[in-house]
Amino acid sequence: MNRSEIMRSVKSQNTAPELLIRGLLHRLGFRFRLHRRDLPGSPDIVLPRYRAVIFVHGCFWHRHPGCRLATTPKSRQDYWLPKFMANIERDHRNTEALQEMGWQVIVVWECEIKKNEDLEHRLKHALTSRESR
Repeated sequence: MNRSEIMRSVKSQNTAPELLIRGLLHRLGFRFRLHRRDLPGSPDIVLPRYRAVIFVHGCFWHRHPGCRLATTPKSRQDYWLPKFMANIERDHRNTEALQEMGWQVIVVWECEIKKNEDLEHRLKHALTSRESR
């Protein structure tokens, strides 16, 4: 498989980590919408009742700081480094725009999904503490 076939096969929606988060939220009783294109960054999960959005980020593509999965390819760094910087800057712009609109932005990193109990607690706390305000 050549590079372009590999890149074409990388999904941006309905990824395995995203499906796991959606299942977790559903089991916890949260109801949500998916990929609202009218919001900056088209968030993966939107919880209108809680005025919250969740982005499920892959550690490699979105450059999770300090994560072992956020490796940098050794070859073609003139291609990869600007691409990664553009992703980081876009994520930052989208987060700021959403916050200015009054949305709470929650980022779930791919590597966090393995720590299911911690993630469950973090999501419940973020969403329910916001509701009580």
